[in-house]
Amino acid sequence: MTKNITNFTATIILAVILSLFLPWWSVMTAALATSLFIPLKKTAVFFVPFLAILVFWAGHSFVLSSANDFILAKQISQLLKIGGNPYLLILITGVIGGLAAGIAAIFGKQLTLLNSKK
Repeated sequence: MTKNITNFTATIILAVILSLFLPWWSVMTAALATSLFIPLKKTAVFFVPFLAILVFWAGHSFVLSSANDFILAKQISQLLKIGGNPYLLILITGVIGGLAAGIAAIFGKQLTLLNSKK
């Protein structure tokens, strides 16, 4: 349980730091690095980084959107035909980032297993 919390926290911290300098895919780098150095077991390999980046991206997009009263988020959600709901757009943004991070973390776990067999 402590590894899950440590991985969750480390993923968010590393993602925040990397997001200052790198594009959107930096969350995948953060999830990959934390899965290499803080190994998890079974489904936690995917779900812990998934939830970490979902929380980070959803929170970050909420803060950015609330600065302008969700005007841009409402317009984009109308373009994407999700009913003009900015909160649904924020949730979708978080899920997409979480999927990218979860897949990268699985790749990191596979690299760890490949390295340990040699």
